[in-house]
Amino acid sequence: MASLNEAQLKLVADLEIEMMADMYNRMTMTCQKKCIPPRYNDAELAKGEAVCIDRCVAKYLDIHDRIGKKLTAMSQQDEATMKKLQSQMQPQQQS
Repeated sequence: MASLNEAQLKLVADLEIEMMADMYNRMTMTCQKKCIPPRYNDAELAKGEAVCIDRCVAKYLDIHDRIGKKLTAMSQQDEATMKKLQSQMQPQQQS
């Protein structure tokens, strides 16, 4: 049974890494497309581009954090509702 739990933990960790990599890739593409013109002459970022990227990344991470917190709260609420329903149904089944 312990190896099953270890396998499940590894699966969760792998999924989390995959989701973070996906978020990073989407954030990179979105912010680059928004802040850096497709044709550029300078190898370094201009000040306006750097500021735009900083703001874009900050917004992206803030929204990602807010969504994560909201989903966690919804999941906990769903779990509490299911436990309440199960406890209400158990006395009915014993009757």
